[in-house]
Amino acid sequence: MIETDIIIIGAGPVGLFTVFEAGLLKLRCHLIDSLPQPGGQCSEIYPKKPIYDIPGFPEILAGELIDNLMLQAAPFKPGFTLGEAAQSIEKMENNTFKVTTVKGTQHAAPIVIIAGGLGVFEPRKPPIATLEQFEDRGVEYIIKDPAMYQDKKCVLAGGGDSALDWSIYLVENSIASKVTLVHRSASFRGHLDSVQKVIDLSEQGRIELITEA
Repeated sequence: MIETDIIIIGAGPVGLFTVFEAGLLKLRCHLIDSLPQPGGQCSEIYPKKPIYDIPGFPEILAGELIDNLMLQAAPFKPGFTLGEAAQSIEKMENNTFKVTTVKGTQHAAPIVIIAGGLGVFEPRKPPIATLEQFEDRGVEYIIKDPAMYQDKKCVLAGGGDSALDWSIYLVENSIASKVTLVHRSASFRGHLDSVQKVIDLSEQGRIELITEA
């Protein structure tokens, strides 16, 4: 049984910053995450993607943000259970909680903070019969290193922030030779500023935009 002051489920940016804030109050933290490394989606999905909505940073790569948060948390010596998703939470008689992972690792603390963000990442795959045979051979669900797409024709499918931001990034940094953004709807789910940038780039002929497809 791993005992601590605070159990944090989720080792993404919020979970890591919680370690720092709790440390200022002399509280020890232990983080649980299903991914094999801290950082959540910032590390797993888009470590080299610039993000723009962090206070004090007009622009920072997602991976650099996680590196900074890890350095900030390090003096407080947090514990980690990685590669194991939290499976159950039980309240025990002594007013503490027991959190058990899918691998049976048990943790106990009087406080549990759930900082899971969007939860365990699973790609939303389109229903294409032959899709799997092209995975990792041109079909990818995340962009970890945009340099892989230098001078290549790229088709991105989606209408959220990731699809919009990567389309903009690949064009504005002259990486892909051609960028096509495909979305099933005429409306997008991303930030309005990103939506407008994509529309502007489409009108300039720099992005091919295909909607209601």
